[in-house]
Amino acid sequence: MKREDVAVRGVHKTTGYSHAVRAGDLVFVAGQVAQDQEGRLVGRGDIEAQAVQVFENLKAVLASAGAALDDVVKLTTYTTSVAHRQKIAEVRARYFTTYFPPNTFIVVASLATPDYLLEIEAVASRP
Repeated sequence: MKREDVAVRGVHKTTGYSHAVRAGDLVFVAGQVAQDQEGRLVGRGDIEAQAVQVFENLKAVLASAGAALDDVVKLTTYTTSVAHRQKIAEVRARYFTTYFPPNTFIVVASLATPDYLLEIEAVASRP
């Protein structure tokens, strides 16, 4: 299967990895965190603000690959506290209003930077 890196617009630059790759009809999106386009943390200590930024980043990466949130077939959610679960679910419901993709919810000791409370990766299918 041919793999193709996606030229991503609207999110922070990466170092040592790609935001997304296409493989056939699938788009694999790396875990998105609460960084704005300039790479600054959004919502220090605020799970709702971080969740909104994460979903906005997912939307931007998917759009760069010619896909949308409606094309998502799998999410994996990493968070640093089970106490964040309800707020993350509330924000996710703002972005997925008619279709709720399968989601694995994982609580971890820490993410790449201690200020990150949330990271979400996605797989989308686009014709």
